[in-house]
Amino acid sequence: MAAIGKTTLDSGWLAARSTEVHLSGTQLTTTQPPSVGSTSPWMEAVVPGTVLATLVKNKVVPDPFYGLENESIIDIADSGREYYTFWFFTTFQCKLSGTQHLDLNFRAINYSAEVYLNGHKKVLPKGMFRRHSLDVTDIVHPDGQNLLAVLVYPPDHPGSIPPEGGQGGDHEIGKDVATQYVEGWDWMCPIRDRNTGIWDEVSISVTGPVKVIDPHLVSSFYDNYKRAYLHATTELENKSTWVAECSLNIQVTTDLERNFCLVEHLQTQHLSIPAGSRVQYTFPELFFYKPNLWWPNGMGKQSLYEVSITVDVKGYGESDLWSQLFGFRKIESHIDNTTGGRLFKVNGQPIFIRGGNWILSDGLLRLSKKRYSTDIKFHADMNFNMIRCWGGGLAERPEFYHYCDIYGLLVWQEFWITGDVDGRGVPVSNPNGPLDHDLFLLCARDTVKLLRNHPSLALWVGGNEQIPPDDINKALKQDLRLHPHFESSLNKGGKFVEDSPPLLRDPSQYLDGARIYIQGSMWDGFANGKGDFTDGPYEIQNPEDFFKDDFYKYGFNPEVGSVGMPVSATIRATMPPEGWQIPLFKKVSNYYQEVPNPIWEYHKYIPYSKPGKVHDQILLYGSPKDLNDFCLKAQLVNYIQYRALLEGWTSRMWTKYTGVLIWKTQNPWTGLRGQFYDHLLDQTAGFYGCRCAAEPIHVQLNLATYLLEVVNTTSEELSDIAIEASVWDLEGTCPYYKVHEKLLVRPKRTVPIAEMKYPKSKNPKPVYFLLLKLYRMSDDRIISRNFYWLHLSGGDYKLLEPYRKKTVPLKIISQVFIKGTTNEMHMLVENTSKKPEPKSRTYRNDFATKQGDGDFNVATVHSTHDGADKKHEASWFQKISRHFTKESDGLRVAEINGSDIGVAFFLHFSVHGLKNGHKEGEDTRILPVHYSDNYFSLVPGEAMPIKISFEVPPGVTPRVTLDGWNYHGVHTVN
Repeated sequence: MAAIGKTTLDSGWLAARSTEVHLSGTQLTTTQPPSVGSTSPWMEAVVPGTVLATLVKNKVVPDPFYGLENESIIDIADSGREYYTFWFFTTFQCKLSGTQHLDLNFRAINYSAEVYLNGHKKVLPKGMFRRHSLDVTDIVHPDGQNLLAVLVYPPDHPGSIPPEGGQGGDHEIGKDVATQYVEGWDWMCPIRDRNTGIWDEVSISVTGPVKVIDPHLVSSFYDNYKRAYLHATTELENKSTWVAECSLNIQVTTDLERNFCLVEHLQTQHLSIPAGSRVQYTFPELFFYKPNLWWPNGMGKQSLYEVSITVDVKGYGESDLWSQLFGFRKIESHIDNTTGGRLFKVNGQPIFIRGGNWILSDGLLRLSKKRYSTDIKFHADMNFNMIRCWGGGLAERPEFYHYCDIYGLLVWQEFWITGDVDGRGVPVSNPNGPLDHDLFLLCARDTVKLLRNHPSLALWVGGNEQIPPDDINKALKQDLRLHPHFESSLNKGGKFVEDSPPLLRDPSQYLDGARIYIQGSMWDGFANGKGDFTDGPYEIQNPEDFFKDDFYKYGFNPEVGSVGMPVSATIRATMPPEGWQIPLFKKVSNYYQEVPNPIWEYHKYIPYSKPGKVHDQILLYGSPKDLNDFCLKAQLVNYIQYRALLEGWTSRMWTKYTGVLIWKTQNPWTGLRGQFYDHLLDQTAGFYGCRCAAEPIHVQLNLATYLLEVVNTTSEELSDIAIEASVWDLEGTCPYYKVHEKLLVRPKRTVPIAEMKYPKSKNPKPVYFLLLKLYRMSDDRIISRNFYWLHLSGGDYKLLEPYRKKTVPLKIISQVFIKGTTNEMHMLVENTSKKPEPKSRTYRNDFATKQGDGDFNVATVHSTHDGADKKHEASWFQKISRHFTKESDGLRVAEINGSDIGVAFFLHFSVHGLKNGHKEGEDTRILPVHYSDNYFSLVPGEAMPIKISFEVPPGVTPRVTLDGWNYHGVHTVN
């Protein structure tokens, strides 16, 4: 007897091109199953994944994301659909008892398929974003060994790629209900198979006579969130030929410390389900007093409860089970009268949106929980609070939403409409959207059911820079209408509207009912709200322009983008040597235009200049000598550019803006624009510029006015705080020092404090560093730290070039904790070029809040300058050991010698793996790595706590290295 529940079929798959297989599906799953051999067309398959992912894995085609290799892979427009029509094959074991039932589930395929199981044929109809569940109870083998073959067909309208490229190629893909980016975009190469394949989870699920289908969970609140109700509705299907007497149970638990959980609710209901029927059942609402609320990143904890629904059938026992992590939270939004932008509230608190646009994790749909975990944690590490799933990409998967739930990222989910492909592009095409409107709506409704229980899901949007065709838009508005309780016209008495239809009084009976539907990304509080092309811009900007009155007119910008050059190691790892050539700088009037090499151009490189408007921001540091120099200077620009973007928006929080989403946070391939980490998962300096600027509490310099500003996005008042502002020159002296004390900043405010007047002082240096620290006066603990490098008006940063020769000494105390394959390093990095300024109370960087993950703040164990370093290092070891039970390899001290006094500028950690058989020029980086900070700088005497965590591959010895603007070569620090 098989166990009740789901088994994922994610290994042991084979694949072959259909034209090379001369057997029928019936033969493959009965008498002639395939095998891999030298003359066989069959190969190991990537499932979930695409045909192209399988071909790349088996080296049948080169990696399309390396160099210009995508040009050597035949496009479906030239090969025909048959070339990318593939068989997939696997086996599975399942022995059912006489009263058990088995479903074979495909969470998504692209685009349609024939399924053969033990010689029996089933059809998976068209549509990329729909689930398929096949009852195969009568065709599974009683001995438990089952043969499964799936013939997958590409989209019906794969289209062709014009020589000039374009947004969505020739737009033919828009006739299908499929992802549209696959024909290429201004940031993406074409995907040759158009993402054909079994691209999402395949599973089998064993149930008894009654099956639980698509439960819906909704929370409602009263009395200022003191009282809450959990509403739950589920469908139940009786697959048997007799009336099922059922006990339906719902249980809500919450995790406590030390692997204990608390049962908050347990309720049982009894019902009878007629033979062969499907019914909908709504539980009596469950009451909670002061539940732990789910908050977005930066606003509070992401409290989650586990909701389990089980059904027991009389005479049989447990028949099916379902569980879901659920967060109690309420999301509202309205068009703000002051700004004209859409203003979001979570649990009654306004939230200033700072986030990014998302396409998908990987262009070959090699999606995994591990990669999703890294992707979403990276967004949380940047202090973002929203991700927009762009309409030309995916309806994201439950694993994506799971990690958004965990890390507190609100999600804006669009349906599969884009202006470029659906009626507003060049040339204009598909003005009526996809050919099959019923199919589009079926996929939309099924997507809602798949995702609606995730607390991170904030809103549905009809399309990108376009609204769906009228009939689809009207149907979506009706299907996704709000329950009266969640409308702005809510009865203030705190009860559901009594005149609502009786069957719809409980919000869990709606398709969604608790989230707003917006018809398009530039409508109803986004951009100009009227659908005009008023998002953007998408290019390099003068940093100070982000703060100016005329930069962007509207309250919420759904897309604003800029540069995204990765580090030089990524260029070398993803391109042949001819791609290592840096751009030529061509003089155009008083500006320089960048001319990239053909490989960079193919990878959609966006330049760091805009002749006529923005001088080349890399040349501000002097002409780059080679790839390493170019990429390092690009990181300096990345940091300044994106910090200024977010600080400029936040400077006008609620007075001009309600939110901004950056285009984009990452690329689904090895692209060279609009990203904070590359496809190999290494962060750019822009990542840390965003992390700095998007802090919930932040001190910043307005680059247009030079006013110091304090940003408080929290719901708590800040009082008895101070700002320490110090200027450091290239000689290591501090010509300007000012403390602004006893400040008060009210919740949800950006407050100007005072002008930073150093540029107006007598004989200011042309290039200088500014360090800002916001701290509590009661204990000197730092709330926010912000480091700038600046030049006088009309100047540049070329004096930083000779500064690279400065040798500033550093001391690094580190402790490594190992648990399984996870390494976690805590370090204290100290600029020992001279003792701290006596007047500075904050040189220790003792932060008031934890930096990154974990339960220990390394800043509390700083070293000192009183000659007792060894004693304090021992104390540091003892304190940190009390906070961790993991295996430790001991305390280490590394020193980088130097004879100069000055700022240790733009320090950058990286992690490398040493292994036998290392080849010359091979990329040694271990990726991904999570850093509490990187690309940071230290003034003389200052110390900074840093935490690094990473997984170590088998057979590899990790080494953490340090480099920086004035630190050349490789300095191993552990």
